[in-house]
Amino acid sequence: MSTYTQILYQIVFTTKNQLPVLKEERTNELYRYFWGILKNKNCHGYIINGVEDHIHIVTHIHPTIALASLVKDLKTSSTKWIKENGIFKDFPGWQAGYGAFTYSAKDKDRLIEYVKNQKEHHRIKSFTEEDIELLIEHGISFDEKYLL
Repeated sequence: MSTYTQILYQIVFTTKNQLPVLKEERTNELYRYFWGILKNKNCHGYIINGVEDHIHIVTHIHPTIALASLVKDLKTSSTKWIKENGIFKDFPGWQAGYGAFTYSAKDKDRLIEYVKNQKEHHRIKSFTEEDIELLIEHGISFDEKYLL
């Protein structure tokens, strides 16, 4: 029997201390780098977008790939690449943690649209406000002192 899965994730992580260093004029290079990692891991990416202090990735994860392993690879290899190539001045690295939320396939289009509109979304809402909404929406208990 073959293996069939449908594991749609929204992965979110910030720069260390939420520093706004991901300047828009270079983010496409970063997104292409992330696409390459997803492709090499046999994951199907749908959209990558963000603002100056955080990234959203919507992807199906291949059943042989562990979520924590994928996020570790995305963060560690991109940190090295960013610093070696001087992509973002004063880039401090990524935060230690991340958010990963699963979605039904029927929510895919809505989720892609949400991630596509990050710049507009964050004109009225901070990352912390967005993070709390995602945690509540997905029924995840949290301590606000770790979100600041």
